[in-house]
Amino acid sequence: MPESTDEALMLAYAAGDVSAFEQLYARHRQKLYRYLLRHVRDPALADELFQDVWQKLIAARTDWTPDAGFSAWLFTIAHHRLGDHWRGLKHRPSAPDDADERLARLADAHTPERVLSEFERRRQLQLALDDLPMDQREVVLLRLEQELTLEEIGTITGTGRETVKSRLRYAMDKLRARLTS
Repeated sequence: MPESTDEALMLAYAAGDVSAFEQLYARHRQKLYRYLLRHVRDPALADELFQDVWQKLIAARTDWTPDAGFSAWLFTIAHHRLGDHWRGLKHRPSAPDDADERLARLADAHTPERVLSEFERRRQLQLALDDLPMDQREVVLLRLEQELTLEEIGTITGTGRETVKSRLRYAMDKLRARLTS
């Protein structure tokens, strides 16, 4: 099952396939541990929470349905476990000593000028996409928005991988030229 999706692996694990769990664990352990460690800033506590999250996943495996992606489900469990931890301690992590300085250095992302500038960039991108030939636009949207592989796009469009690659390259060149001018 090396090519299986997380969702297929979780269904297989729920049906009793231990090797499916091993693959899921290998795929997600580092990201999950980093997420927990960044929240608690204590490796021993992060280890404990990490084990708790996987135990909760194991206990709930038969209740899982592929309605939401596996990653979203895993990190929801982690989020809830962190909330339980903080509530249990009646503690929130203290702000760093230089929190006020850090906050003052952050730019306000929601100023009218920034919002208008972001809107204008999105509008320019949409106009540039609209100017692409249909076959190039389709390839760009499938690759960037749907995050499909070249092979998957080729299957959808009925073209070969190299044709998809070529269309994508030409489209990206046109977009760059249009957006930098």
